[in-house]
Amino acid sequence: MNQKQLLRPVVDAATLSAPLADFNTADAVQYLNALELAHAADTLAALPLPRAVKLLEAPELQRTGALVATLPPARAAALLGLMADDRATDIVHELDAGERARLIPLLAPDARQSIQLLLSYPPNTAGALMTTEFVGVPADWTVAQTLQHIREVERSRETVYAIYVLDPHSRQLLQVVTMRRLITGEPDEPILDVAQVNPPVTVGPQLDQEEVAQLIRRHDLLAIPVVDAQRQMLGIVTVDDILDALIDESTEDVHKFGGVEALDKPYMQIGFLDMLRKRAGWLSVLFLGEMLTASAMQHYEEELARAVVLTLFIPLIMSSGGNSGSQATSLLIRSLALQELRLRDWWKVALRELPTGLVLGCILGLLAIIRIGIWQLGGLHDYGEHWVLLALTIGAALVGIVTFGSLSGSMLPFILKRLGFDPASASAPFVATLVDVTGLVIYFSIAALILGGTLL
Repeated sequence: MNQKQLLRPVVDAATLSAPLADFNTADAVQYLNALELAHAADTLAALPLPRAVKLLEAPELQRTGALVATLPPARAAALLGLMADDRATDIVHELDAGERARLIPLLAPDARQSIQLLLSYPPNTAGALMTTEFVGVPADWTVAQTLQHIREVERSRETVYAIYVLDPHSRQLLQVVTMRRLITGEPDEPILDVAQVNPPVTVGPQLDQEEVAQLIRRHDLLAIPVVDAQRQMLGIVTVDDILDALIDESTEDVHKFGGVEALDKPYMQIGFLDMLRKRAGWLSVLFLGEMLTASAMQHYEEELARAVVLTLFIPLIMSSGGNSGSQATSLLIRSLALQELRLRDWWKVALRELPTGLVLGCILGLLAIIRIGIWQLGGLHDYGEHWVLLALTIGAALVGIVTFGSLSGSMLPFILKRLGFDPASASAPFVATLVDVTGLVIYFSIAALILGGTLL
């Protein structure tokens, strides 16, 4: 027992568990999430083991790693040993090395072996997501034997809706039987006779979770078997586990796309210093990038001094290019994530975004020309005697900048993916910063071409 546990006030177990007596699992999880960590751990320790396991397995329960680390070691090991292997592994992942070394030896041999196997696979792979608790039966069994086996083991299995038929000697996966086919088969019928006709869809343990999700969606599966190079069954990845993993990955991508390092905890649980660390890095990079914008403006200082009216439209020009680039980036990141596009499709995207950017730029340029004309002719603002040339300059600049923004915003995710980075790192602020700098160059180059000899 550690020092924190010794300093905790002793409270009767019945008193701690009483508030949860009438709660269903969802309400009990919400109650535990609202408690201080020590109080929540004491409450969890006071509950009967089956109830505590059910709460720990709920994906909505927060601070699971911290809760298990706060429990007495024997209690923590008992809970981990009764949990589904994949969920227990998720919690062990959250523990530091010392806590793992303290708890894993206390587990029962079977649970310890399963958890250590799952820990050996890289994160975000089929091996890391899978559970070893599946229904597997020898190929020489009958339907009646299989049904009897399911009755005996169903409480300890992740799912019983798919039954995996294995070679009795090598444990190679031969076929998959659905529960529907099983219960409609004759009791003395061989299990292989009620198996599906098509060969089973399988994945290797190193396959990325996004590709696993694609296979589950494409083949409309509730679970997909994970096999080794000899087609021996290692485990299964269930659709609920892959959904939880993809939600976490989508959340990480959203954070990155906003120019923030991915948060590994709920917002209110992130410490002040951690929040600064996760936000300051990207902000600093973007700030340094925006300094190039100031450098670009300094380069055109003389032009700005001669035609101050050009400065009025700099925010308009920069935001339009950044917005078009962010639009393209958002579309491409999602398409790459869903595997609607592959790296080799970059040129198709470029050919599509080039005319799209030109048309969008023409639309915005026309709106800008109309706006300048209305303000000038309506007496709302005097842009000077060369206002027509100014309007043409703004319109032409918008065409060039929006086209460049769309093209660069669509290509950046491909470039990052080709270099081995996450395409989501092509965040909207990053694209906007890139287009800001180049947009100024395009703007003043067009202004020099159209307004040369008049305003410039």
